[in-house]
Amino acid sequence: MRVAVIDYGSGNLASASRALVLAAERDGIAATVAVTADPDAVARADRIVLPGQGAFADCAAGLAAIPGLREAVLEGVGGGKPFLGICVGMQLMAERGLEHAVTPGFGWIQGEIAAMAPEGGLRLPQMGWNELVFEPGAHPLLDGLLPGDHAYFVHGYALTGGDRAECIATTEYGGEVVAMVARGNRAGTQFHVEKSQDVGLRILGNFLRWNP
Repeated sequence: MRVAVIDYGSGNLASASRALVLAAERDGIAATVAVTADPDAVARADRIVLPGQGAFADCAAGLAAIPGLREAVLEGVGGGKPFLGICVGMQLMAERGLEHAVTPGFGWIQGEIAAMAPEGGLRLPQMGWNELVFEPGAHPLLDGLLPGDHAYFVHGYALTGGDRAECIATTEYGGEVVAMVARGNRAGTQFHVEKSQDVGLRILGNFLRWNP
């Protein structure tokens, strides 16, 4: 199995690739993980992972700036390759982002990425460990996890106006916040799986076994 971690100048690339390697080793999965900005390498990959840190608009621009890379991701995912977006990588799955400017996303899931407005004067960005709320059995990526397990979040923008059927896990931060989404062969985590220790490794292992 070849896993492409997309390098477009934004994201926790080294940590994400190391976590994928560790998850594969722990679960006995034969996988080669490569950080790449090469569209041909993406085309040859069996699974695609898109990390992301920073602003939605900057990440979208960075991906578009590398000739053929965005197209390779769209073609591969459109052809059925399992996709995992991490943090802003998940946000790019939405219809558009509203950070700094109105920026189109992939349009794979319903909704837009807007500034959070938590009740109770909670500070932004949301930063730290928070529990996941979900129905057991809701999605294969959640196999082996329990409601209340914690993941590591760092973000000030979140998905709004989404389809409840595409939201497989939430968290609470001055109100409900979408934590994980999935539709078809495309999934995403608002939190950083590569920083979420055992919970993150379990999700990554599930992703490597996932056959949507």
